[in-house]
Amino acid sequence: MKKIFITGCSTGFGFAAAQYLAGKGHEVYASMRNISGKNAQAAEALRNFDTGGAGSIQVLDVDVTSDESVEKATEGLPAMDVLINNAGLGYGGAIEAFTSKQCLDQLDVNIVGTLRMSKALLPGMRKQNSGLIIQISSIAGRGAFPGFGVYHASKWGLEGLSESMRYELSPLGIDVVLVEPGPFETNFFGNIETPTDEEIASAYQHVNGFLEGFEQNVKTAFEDANAPTDPGVVSEIFERLIETPPGERPLRTIAGLDFGFQHLNDAVEPFRKASLASMGLEEMDGPQKQTTDA
Repeated sequence: MKKIFITGCSTGFGFAAAQYLAGKGHEVYASMRNISGKNAQAAEALRNFDTGGAGSIQVLDVDVTSDESVEKATEGLPAMDVLINNAGLGYGGAIEAFTSKQCLDQLDVNIVGTLRMSKALLPGMRKQNSGLIIQISSIAGRGAFPGFGVYHASKWGLEGLSESMRYELSPLGIDVVLVEPGPFETNFFGNIETPTDEEIASAYQHVNGFLEGFEQNVKTAFEDANAPTDPGVVSEIFERLIETPPGERPLRTIAGLDFGFQHLNDAVEPFRKASLASMGLEEMDGPQKQTTDA
């Protein structure tokens, strides 16, 4: 049984993963904002989830954009074995039409929020010399499309932050990996934040047209029963990464529809490893495999 902290559990990947992993016998700490208000129903559903006597779910009120909220929620908790930084938000629209504050808000949730949670739980992981941090990125962290520039900035930034964390934390016995989902049936498009400046946005009809077409194409893909768009796919990836021994977990795992970015990851990975080798950093690419004497 692992102690697993998950952020962003009101909907989507977080909600599904909390139930799935608790059902597999783990002790899950499921967090979300406003558990007494907007997300009260989701919080109650997780509290009442029947794990079949296997694991458990404790619901916590956490706003990942607040130092105070994160510190208050994590104070006194036992050391975690796994942190799944899932909380996130998407911004869609022409870059020029967003205010600087909107851009900062996007980065605060998707990048700084993961840092706040990691800083809160890393002391416990360092003390036990073990742990796993799963960062929820996106295929939008590996490529770019018109209309998602602000969102891309947050996910590309998360990729760099996470890769560097992997190298810094591996000598301390802590693993950091990235999961990069494609589109899933999680109401991502319904929750997208749009630009404040509608007048400027109106000058980018070609961008707006692409966004509308892209959304429709994705929704059409959801109608295909064989398409990997069920959030449960991501929960199973979480489980697989948790069960994989330290030193054997891949840095990046794409989930669902990959739009060809699996080829990019496959092509880049040898160069990433070669770059590490050129600097003598091979041993920092994840915790070293544990060996036992015969």
